[in-house]
Formats: sequence, structure tokens, C-alpha cells
Amino acid sequence: MLIDVHCHLDYKDFDKDRDEVIENAKKNNVKIIISNGTDLESNKKVLELSKKYDIIKPAFGLYPVEAENLSEEEIDETLNFIKKNNPVAIGEVGLDLYNGKDIEKQKKVLVKLIDLSKELDIPLIIHSRKAEEEVIELLKETKPKKVILHCFCGNKELTKEAESLGYVFSIPATIIRTKTFKKLAKRIQLKSILTETDAPFLSPYEGKRNEPAYIKETIKKISEIKGLTEEELEKIIFMNYQNLFKK
Repeated sequence: MLIDVHCHLDYKDFDKDRDEVIENAKKNNVKIIISNGTDLESNKKVLELSKKYDIIKPAFGLYPVEAENLSEEEIDETLNFIKKNNPVAIGEVGLDLYNGKDIEKQKKVLVKLIDLSKELDIPLIIHSRKAEEEVIELLKETKPKKVILHCFCGNKELTKEAESLGYVFSIPATIIRTKTFKKLAKRIQLKSILTETDAPFLSPYEGKRNEPAYIKETIKKISEIKGLTEEELEKIIFMNYQNLFKK
């Protein structure tokens, strides 16, 4: 029973074969796919997908770089949509110092999203590209209840601090060829692990579009690192998912 807690099935990369992608996921024992929105239009598409495909659970978010370009009214409209439409999580949200320019605006928007996650009692799915320290500091200040750190690339000390705060880490299928995520899997406890693909991005197979079926590669590599069978790891990750998500 495999779970992909972070992907983007609303993206146009899947427009020609989305049905086949879903069927392929099911054939590979994927039971739950959390498709993450990145802005209001993306959130609306994710909502429609969750109605069409029973395997898809909706997460609604506001990507930090997108948030920089929005007015207060547009940000509030997105927050209201999230509040009204019953997501299982708020994501993808966070901070980005790689592509972003206005970190202070990113922080203000993230605080609003954190407050909403506390109000709705649902997890946050956090992006932290080149902003791992800033994200952890802001989370410590705002104290959200449930946090998933997506593709976290912080150092050993920051990882341990995040884990001590009860945050969990979603590890992508690129673990099969990326040292950073192999190190992450070694450092953290089993109770702190979830799995993701970030499809259509971060494919484990060079030159191929990513998709939820490839979550099997994440399981294979983490089980090898942790000295478990794939079946044992699948059960642990499913329990971790159940502990975090109420829907």
C-alpha cells in the first residue's frame, strides 16, 4: 500500500494521459495520491481531479514565488478557497530563496497559511528551497501542529532539530540517484518518514516524466537503507500517514 503525499497531477504534463497515469499508479499498489495546488487556479484543478479520481486527495496551497506577485485581495481569495473546500492538507506552501526575491512577503503569506492550517487542523506541506533555516525558524515561532517537509535539504543539525519538533519528511523517488536524500533517509527515524514523487518533476529515471507509480523506487531504496523489507516499510509509512491525516 503506497502513498504519494506530494505531486502535481493538475499540471499540463498529464493532460494527454492522466487516466493512464492513475491506472498505472493503481497497478503499482499506490492507494493514496495527494495532489498539491500552487495557486488559486491550480487549487481549483486539484479539487476537480479529487472529485473525478477516488485515489486523489486534494491539498491546496500557494507557492511562495507565486505569492510574491499577488495582491492582498488575491491572497485572501486563495485563503478563502482553501478554507471552504475541505482539503486534506495545505500545500504546496513555504519559502524559496532560490527563485524568490521578496522573502518578507513570502513569510507574511506563509504565516497566514500556517494559521489556517491550525484552524482547520490539517498538515502543512512545506517547500524550503535554499531557505531551510528560515523555514524552521518561522515554524518554531508559529508552532503549527502538523508539518511535512517536502524534499528537505537541510544539514544534519537542522534535520535533527526539525525532527525533534515532530515534523516529518517526505522523501522523493530521486533518492535512487541523489546523495542528499539518501543521507536524509539514514538520519531520520522511521516514524518521521513519508514518501512522495513531486511528479511531474524529480523523476528517478533520467529523461522521463515522473509519475506516482514511481513511488515504488522510493520504497525500494529506503527499505534498503533502513534494513527492512519493502512490505515492512510500506506498513510503517502507512501508519505515519494515518497518524498525520485525519481524512
